[in-house]
Amino acid sequence: MPQAVKRKIFNDPVYGFVTVPSELVFRLIDHPYFQRLRRIRQLGLTNLVYPGALHTRFHHAMGAMHLMDQAIEVIRSKGHTITDAEAEAANIAILLHDIGHGPFSHALENSIVHHVTHEDISGLIMDRLNVELGGKLDLAIKIFRNQYKKEFLHQLVSGQLDMDRLDYLRRDSFFTGVSEGIVSSNRIVKMLNVVNDQLVVEDKGIYSIEKFIIARRLMYWQVYLHKTVLSAEHLLVNILKRAKMLAEQGVELFCTPALKIFLYDKITKTAFVKRPEVLEAFARLDDYDLMAAIKVWTDHSDRILAELCRNLVDRNLYAVELQNKPFSGSYVEELQRKARKKYDVNKDELPFYVFTGAVQNKAYSTDNIRINILFKNGQVMDIAEAADLFNISVLARPVKKYFLCYPKQLRS
Repeated sequence: MPQAVKRKIFNDPVYGFVTVPSELVFRLIDHPYFQRLRRIRQLGLTNLVYPGALHTRFHHAMGAMHLMDQAIEVIRSKGHTITDAEAEAANIAILLHDIGHGPFSHALENSIVHHVTHEDISGLIMDRLNVELGGKLDLAIKIFRNQYKKEFLHQLVSGQLDMDRLDYLRRDSFFTGVSEGIVSSNRIVKMLNVVNDQLVVEDKGIYSIEKFIIARRLMYWQVYLHKTVLSAEHLLVNILKRAKMLAEQGVELFCTPALKIFLYDKITKTAFVKRPEVLEAFARLDDYDLMAAIKVWTDHSDRILAELCRNLVDRNLYAVELQNKPFSGSYVEELQRKARKKYDVNKDELPFYVFTGAVQNKAYSTDNIRINILFKNGQVMDIAEAADLFNISVLARPVKKYFLCYPKQLRS
């Protein structure tokens, strides 16, 4: 009599005991590429505002996979066919959806790599794993890239109501303590269905969807786009830009071998595709590489780099102003004049001290894969039309805010 395969479980702080659905999935979780996600925080430098936000992308990927497994069982229970191969592939697609993230969220994308996103890198890493595993990820990659015939499987991975968003809103709310982000992920998953190969939510779940959209809006302003978080993230981006500038001039900088490639070479998407060592270096790069370098750089001979690094290590962040319209040129110029005098910097160095930018929050997009509500009479309607508690279309309009960062010492 054959011995039953033992299903592996792990204890998640949000969902409790979670089962790993297959041996192939467990093999991927055990892979060094995926284990790297244990060393990358989900919310970057947000812990400088919310001290509990120390959870990792590993946590998030495992949670999203758990929700995917639940969603598949719910959809199957409503009479839709999802084969075991499709279920495993969908689980793998969501498990690996963030495997291309670099250290500290999007800091690398905005500083030392060029024209390549974490989604691009996720796809390249999945291709590399697929070769290593003899083509066992073919179907997962098709689902990830929306090239498979059952489109709703891709919508579970990437859409406006995907398992990625359902997990990160609930998880980020849990670890930050921001209760406004709590969403009823379990109820929403139970209400999922499929009509004409499109993911829908049964009308009993409409209020949970409305709360999900509100939670998304609130979490963006209270957590993801919190002005102090913006300050910290832009300080990190400026550190990396300064380090990259010095590296291009041939200045010697302490860095790990993985980080050295990205500082001293010009890395584009083409380099990731054509130079295997680039992707391999990226797959070793994590938060520890950057923080180790930044701690050493606090004593670097370059005054600007050293000062920026000390500010981050000691949490001496930029002062931030946030408003609904662009800042007046005269106000910005006055701050720049003060900075040039106080820090003895030239015009090209000023952006490391005084700079402006804009952020945008759009809780629901009507020009993307929409959230559709299924009514008992078979009618399917966009949530923006179906909602009756308030006007969702208001939340579909992007809200843009402008920020201005400068050293606190310039406030006087």
